[in-house]
Amino acid sequence: MTDGTRPDETASAADAATALVPAWPVPPHLAAGPQQPLDPQFARGLAPYLMNARKLAPPTRADEAKRKAHERLEALGARYDVWRGAASAWFAKLDLAPDLAEDIGSRRWLRGLGTMVALGAVALAAWPDMTPLEARPAMPTGEAVQDELRSQMILPLALGADSGRRMGPTPAVIPLKSAPERPQIQLVVTLAPGDSFAAMLRRAGVAGDDIDRAAALIGQAVAVGDIASGTQMDLVLGRRPAPGVPRPLDSLAFRARFDLALELTRPGVGEVNPDGTPVVPSGPLALIRNPIRVDETPLRVRGIVGTSLYRSMRAAGVPASAVQDYLKALDAQIDMEREVRPTDEFDIIIAYRRAATGERQAGQLLYAGVDRGGRPKTQLMRWGSDGRFYEASGVGEQRRGLLAPVPGALTSGFGMRRHPILGYMRMHAGIDFRAAWGTPIVAVSDGRVSSAGRAGGCGIAVRLEHGGGLSTRYCHMSRMAVAPGMSVRRGQVIGYVGSTGLSTGPHLHYEMYRGGRMVNPASVQFVSRALLSGTQLIDFQRQLIKLKQVEVGKALEELAPEPGEVKAPVREIQKVDLGAKAGARPLAGKVPL
Repeated sequence: MTDGTRPDETASAADAATALVPAWPVPPHLAAGPQQPLDPQFARGLAPYLMNARKLAPPTRADEAKRKAHERLEALGARYDVWRGAASAWFAKLDLAPDLAEDIGSRRWLRGLGTMVALGAVALAAWPDMTPLEARPAMPTGEAVQDELRSQMILPLALGADSGRRMGPTPAVIPLKSAPERPQIQLVVTLAPGDSFAAMLRRAGVAGDDIDRAAALIGQAVAVGDIASGTQMDLVLGRRPAPGVPRPLDSLAFRARFDLALELTRPGVGEVNPDGTPVVPSGPLALIRNPIRVDETPLRVRGIVGTSLYRSMRAAGVPASAVQDYLKALDAQIDMEREVRPTDEFDIIIAYRRAATGERQAGQLLYAGVDRGGRPKTQLMRWGSDGRFYEASGVGEQRRGLLAPVPGALTSGFGMRRHPILGYMRMHAGIDFRAAWGTPIVAVSDGRVSSAGRAGGCGIAVRLEHGGGLSTRYCHMSRMAVAPGMSVRRGQVIGYVGSTGLSTGPHLHYEMYRGGRMVNPASVQFVSRALLSGTQLIDFQRQLIKLKQVEVGKALEELAPEPGEVKAPVREIQKVDLGAKAGARPLAGKVPL
């Protein structure tokens, strides 16, 4: 098309023309017959002329109003921009908010200070009033409402407390001269830490003669002083023989040890006469021993090391204390980070006891091992009265190297040097560690304290004998934590850093001797402990074979009841207190599972 109109616009205009042209009025002399619509092709050719005619038509009132409104808005916008620019320039000249850290004392600074004070005054003037608002009470008040509230309060009995609708006594109540007492009182008492058996019964209201009798009877089975703190005891106190005197002890039952329960009873307790009345207990107290069958099969747990040895062992059910002992024992022998792989298997055996009454108790670590490819890689077993761990070969050797006695940097090495105080060349028979005053000093390996005290220029010093002719000395301490003759373990605190003796400041001077001759501590890689030989080695290997034959998880099975052994039913609420009523100390300080 020659006028630049697109074909789709022409088509739409043609359609509009076709729809409009038949509606135009037709002169009467041309309307000879019925009106016919225009030909679509003719209408399509007429469309451009109609479009141009619409564009040339004068604007309507609505179009004129829209145009004028648009012009006014543009004029207002331009005027607003001019006003905003002028206001910004005026406020910029005023400089009401300068930096108060610059030009202190100048006019500009005083102007900014005035602005800050004015804004603060405005803020204080607009501060909200803290006067409480008075409002109508949320609920009606009155004497009846106050009585209702008082009946639901929790108050001391001395102030007339209520129990539901039962009011406390008032002066109108006439007290009785005497009131009948309960024939029996059942109590559960607990032996507190640092408390005595006699003092506990005395506080419970037991007569003095019965306390002495009970202590003598219980002493026949176990020492009264050996009863563990926290042990709970079931008491039954009888009727007072006279007003104001203590009640007699009719019954006392408790768990003396993990494998023994004791009971003190007076004849007639719990019995009933033929007429249904309870029998009045009489006669002396008698001791009844109730031995408890205990199985001591060790608990053995095996599993894959995985990404975290600690988490894998805890997920397998190993107690946290046993896991810590396991890691500590292995860490003294091997490099846990490099020598233990995720595909290895851990093997741990701990002492374990099961009572026929259902209680369980975990003990100390007996065996710690790591297997690789189905074969043992590291095997450690506890042996001897000192509780040390030995390898399967019977050698107790610390392979990881010596511990650093303090967590500080090395400041002076072994060898000749100029003494900082004496001022001449002198043999430095050890190494110095930088450490703050009071830093704990630990033993580098197991040993025995051969000397502890003042040692001339060494100040306060401690010397340890580690066996095999090896000994260490720790100098310039501020104070000691051990005494001569004591046995110490690897990592145990033996003293604290100071600056005693010939010292220019707080640090640790650490010496090592082999066969009585001084050696460089940094040259010693490990400490050889005692070796097992002869019958000790044979017994050690037999015990190791016996432990390795323990089945995995065998100790977690329930004990099969023996003939005539009946387990008394226990209420659910009492199961919570089973461990507390056991009254036995956990083995080696461990908690029951």
